[in-house]
Amino acid sequence: QVQLVESGGGLVQAGGSLRLSCASSGSIFSLDDMAWYRQAPSKQRELVALITSGGSTNYADSVKGRFTISRDNAKNTVYLQMNRLKAEDTAVYYCNARVFVRLGMRRDYWGQGTQVTVSS
Repeated sequence: QVQLVESGGGLVQAGGSLRLSCASSGSIFSLDDMAWYRQAPSKQRELVALITSGGSTNYADSVKGRFTISRDNAKNTVYLQMNRLKAEDTAVYYCNARVFVRLGMRRDYWGQGTQVTVSS
């Protein structure tokens, strides 16, 4: 079994910054892609940012230039640095990890979500 534990959410004023962390633990052979998604009330979950095992990144257009995803492979942790936050960034943020639980067997895991609220 694999667990993803998120931290770092909270309430911040527009223009402020937050840093989310997601630590993975358990039966991990290796970590593949890691990503952050978010879901606002009455909206579908959307991809915010993704980082591959090789360090390549991809961002939603709405966060490009403001958010930065990074990972520490030694700690099995992915981060999301969020700057210049806007009210429309308010959502529950979820960590996602594609985990090789053994050679050739890859599974998707999700964190429990962390609330980010940006006041305008």
